Amino acid sequence: MVLNAILTVEANKPASHQKKGWEEFTNAVIQKISNENIGIIFLLWGNFAQQKSTLIDEKKHIILKAAHPSPFSAHKGFLGCHHFVKVNNILRERKERIIDWQV
Repeated sequence: MVLNAILTVEANKPASHQKKGWEEFTNAVIQKISNENIGIIFLLWGNFAQQKSTLIDEKKHIILKAAHPSPFSAHKGFLGCHHFVKVNNILRERKERIIDWQV
């Protein structure tokens, strides 16, 4: 599942719908996933997403962090973080089905 903290924006205005209620909703979704599951692998891309780590029980889940994949910041750590490979390695270790990320 891919989830942005703010689910809508005005065209060409990043974060234009910030503080309109989306954050409360997406925070609740993240907390519910964390509280009601075990072994979720969370990929937190960018500083804003990484702040959501406080909503996740790190004793029950795995959190991977990297820079945001946007063209403006991907070179600051997203490129080369190998999150897709890391996720599949974790799934292999658990003997779970790996993800075909290219579909």
